[in-house]
Amino acid sequence: MHQRLQRPKHRTAFFADTTALILFFTTTGIINERFIAGMDWNQVLYARLLGAALMIPVARPYGVWRDWVMTRANQSRVSRVFWDSIALVSFQVPIYAAIIAFSGASGGDLVRGTLGAALMMLFLGRPYGAFLNGVRKLFGLPPGGDKPMSLNS
Repeated sequence: MHQRLQRPKHRTAFFADTTALILFFTTTGIINERFIAGMDWNQVLYARLLGAALMIPVARPYGVWRDWVMTRANQSRVSRVFWDSIALVSFQVPIYAAIIAFSGASGGDLVRGTLGAALMMLFLGRPYGAFLNGVRKLFGLPPGGDKPMSLNS
């Protein structure tokens, strides 16, 4: 009977990865959209609402992607920074470009916003990876990157 009360790990992983992605990238998205891309506050609000809605279905797949990419990293700091950045840029930049395009950014704003996000994500790859691991720990999960957590575990 106690088994039924425990939340399955895949559901816990979904909530941990989603919480981490929404918290971290809502904050950094606002900074990029307003101060780098030059979007007005209404566009930023729309982009963040749309972004939050889109983060829900992509957070866990990104977590699985990141864990898989991080298996290539060794224990050196440089390697972990490099692979965390590669994981984040390769997965999130195309999604981010679509979000700000649908939110009204076009032309130079879209290019600046996308390039700004790519640069931010290069630098934020490892901080976000560490943040994600910290959130996973709060949810009682192991950190990612050593042994990928599958969608079913």
